[in-house]
Parts: sequence; structure tokens; C-alpha cells
Amino acid sequence: PLVVFAQNKFEPEILAFEAKDAVKAPPANPIVFTGSSSIRLWESLANDFPDKPVMNRGFGGSGLADARYFADRIIIKYKPRQVVLYSGENDVAAGKSAQYVYDQFVDLFQYVRQQLPGVSFVYIAMKPSPSRRKYWPVVVEANAMIRQFLKKQRRTGYVDVYTPMLYPNGQA
Repeated sequence: PLVVFAQNKFEPEILAFEAKDAVKAPPANPIVFTGSSSIRLWESLANDFPDKPVMNRGFGGSGLADARYFADRIIIKYKPRQVVLYSGENDVAAGKSAQYVYDQFVDLFQYVRQQLPGVSFVYIAMKPSPSRRKYWPVVVEANAMIRQFLKKQRRTGYVDVYTPMLYPNGQA
């Protein structure tokens, strides 16, 4: 496994998830959505997936190493039927390479599959954030690497949100 240096700055958010679980038991075999603020801020998640046992375990500002560091507490313990991940954009914005994002994704994926061999795993592609335009080439490269990796795995999905978010002229 990769050496992971996650920041403890996310501990309060993880503790808040655990406190919420103590008050109301999480659903059995949920669909766990996790990753950065694009997930955390998805306030309509339950309404968008009616009759599905969805859980939002996104924590804003996080990167893939953070998701891996907290995987036991935000994914594994729930024994989900499916994991839906949006992460990597903050890594790219911090100057990390497409290879770094890919390597961190593969490490997280393999860890989750080691713990939960049959779990379905879906990756939501990094989006073309207008404020992060200078990083788009790295985002495109990392998305492509992750997509190719997932094509070779069973029970996986890749949701391309990047392409539909662009106008024909290439602007977001």
C-alpha cells in the first residue's frame, strides 16, 4: 500500500458521522457516497435516489489519501452494497500529478475490495471546475487512467460528468 499522510483536520467531520450513527442507526447494506465537497454538499442525495438506502459520507476539502485513511470509518464499517466516490480534484488543485491521483485511487479501490470483495464501486469523474481551468489537462489525464483501470475490474462503473459539463466550444 501507499504511504498515506492524511491530515487530522478531518477528524471532527468523521466524529460527527459517528455521532450521527449513534443517534440513528445507519441502513443495512447502504449505498455509501463519499469523497470531497461535491459529495458533502449534495444535500438532495436522498431525494435524488428515492427508495435507495443512501448515505452521504463526503467531507469537504479531502483528497484520495484522506478517503483511504478514513476508509474503515466512512466505508468499510457500513458493509455497503455499493460505494460511489468523487475525489481527486483537490489533489490536482494541490499540484499533484495525474499519476499520483491514479495511484491513490487504485490504492483506495484495492483496499475497499480487499475488505469487501463483492462491493460494487462507482467513480464519478472529476469535473471541469471553471475556477480550476489550469488543472483541466491533469484532470482529463487522471480521469482517463481511472476509467481504463475500472474497465478491467468487475462490478464497477465510471460516471463521466466532465464531458457533459462542457459546451461545444470547450468552455464549462
